[in-house]
Amino acid sequence: MEPVIKELRNAAPRGFAGDPEEAELVALAQRNPTAFAPLYDRYFTLVFRYCYRRLGHPEDAADATAIVFSQALAALSRYRRASFRSWLFAIAHNVVVDFHRVRGRHPESPLAAADHLSDDSREGSPELSALAADSRRTLIAALSHLSEDQRRIVEYRLAGLTTPEIADLLDRSVGAVKITQHRAYARLRLLLAPPLPSAPPISHPAHLAHVAGDRR
Repeated sequence: MEPVIKELRNAAPRGFAGDPEEAELVALAQRNPTAFAPLYDRYFTLVFRYCYRRLGHPEDAADATAIVFSQALAALSRYRRASFRSWLFAIAHNVVVDFHRVRGRHPESPLAAADHLSDDSREGSPELSALAADSRRTLIAALSHLSEDQRRIVEYRLAGLTTPEIADLLDRSVGAVKITQHRAYARLRLLLAPPLPSAPPISHPAHLAHVAGDRR
């Protein structure tokens, strides 16, 4: 269980609200749409993984990701928020909701998505890769038992968003997001806790008396 929670706490974002590099990339793209490519490269994998977790199908996730960036590029001239990333994930959330509504389905195989959500930055033995994939499958299964608010916040954390960015995205206070996040982590700890070892069987008193008689 701990590796799963650790993954949540260590979901280090690339950039942050007010990141000067991000702000510069956005300003360039607003002046020249052909300069949007660095933003696409920077966030493609995070957006795809988010869509895949929510949709459960690689083809749907790829289609949704393409729509997210297409809509972002079309609306970029109107972008005024503090964090481009939180704005991008607001678009991603709406696109995913539209997919569910239009196609009328939810992820049929959410656990299968875990095998495709490998962390390209990690290299190791096949055993370590198998353990990582197992942790991801365990986490995705546990997410389905959270409330919608809790799940959204955890998934945004997994995508690398900071607490202030999530608050901006959900139009809530940072304190409210922290409370929901804390409850989500507590719920995950219960869901992911290893089962307690079963107690040894208690011998019947008559059996104990019989054993004692044999010893005499």
